[in-house]
Amino acid sequence: MLNNVAVLLLDEVHPFELGVLCEVFGLDRSEEGLPVQDFAVVSAKGQTLRTHAGFTISTPHGLDRLEEADLVAVPAGSSFADREYPEEILEALRRTVARGARVLSVCSGAFALGAAGLLDGRRCTTHWRHAETLARRFPKAVVEPDVLYVDEGPVITSAGTAAGIDAALHLVRQAHGPAVANAIARRMVVPPHRDGGQAQYVKRPLPRTRCDTVGGTLAWMEHHLDQEMTVEQLADRAHMSPRTFARRFQQETGTTPYRWLLRQRVLLAQHLLETSDETVDMVAGRTGFGNAAALRHQFVRSLGTTPNAYRRTFRGPSDLTEVA
Repeated sequence: MLNNVAVLLLDEVHPFELGVLCEVFGLDRSEEGLPVQDFAVVSAKGQTLRTHAGFTISTPHGLDRLEEADLVAVPAGSSFADREYPEEILEALRRTVARGARVLSVCSGAFALGAAGLLDGRRCTTHWRHAETLARRFPKAVVEPDVLYVDEGPVITSAGTAAGIDAALHLVRQAHGPAVANAIARRMVVPPHRDGGQAQYVKRPLPRTRCDTVGGTLAWMEHHLDQEMTVEQLADRAHMSPRTFARRFQQETGTTPYRWLLRQRVLLAQHLLETSDETVDMVAGRTGFGNAAALRHQFVRSLGTTPNAYRRTFRGPSDLTEVA
């Protein structure tokens, strides 16, 4: 259930992360046939809070508004990693989880959840720059520093900035289904779905060397997505042993050859479903999945929806061939 959402403001909040939560949960999109959340921005009674951008913000809603929320979200803010939090704030967060509602943090908002004890024994994440500090300050937390977001039961934590969008859309997808989440993503002009386990960033850019081995192989892979390819074949093309190639690929892209290839194939399938009238079987052939059943399987795993449902969401009803 996700009918009532409250965003908890703390001093020196970051406007962008606050705006992300307002955009996903706070806009009335009923004219598009989308569900509307009861939404409020909340602070301790009577507080006028600063933002890190230099302007102030206030809200008529006090902490009592949190008691009716299905989701309480905490956006990032300056010095969140170092500060102490008022006990009334921490107790309100604890009560939220105790009564069966959920909490979501964006970036350094995770430190407020940690101070409330809500990260103890749970997997969690934050912006990669703060991950070490989070683990040190809350040693009972299981910090995963490289992922976009972590959904650990009632506690959802996300990495920096755009990862908050991913986590918020993930919650919308769980509550209202992929069609609603995809429609909101389309309105926001962001990817419909990025898996939480995806790396926050690529550790190193592609190498600029005279032979450009891995970079050249990536380009070849991207232009031959319809073809079968193995690590052994790719390593041979890059003039490396399979083991060296796999290691270099992971270092330079942040993922494995198989996952990179799968993601590119899904992205191409999305593009074809949106822009062409080709049948799902034809799309499967052009993207290297071979048949509609295989495409459907990977599409559901990656995006939480079927190819036909995705096409209907982004192109509207049609009489295109359905998957058998």
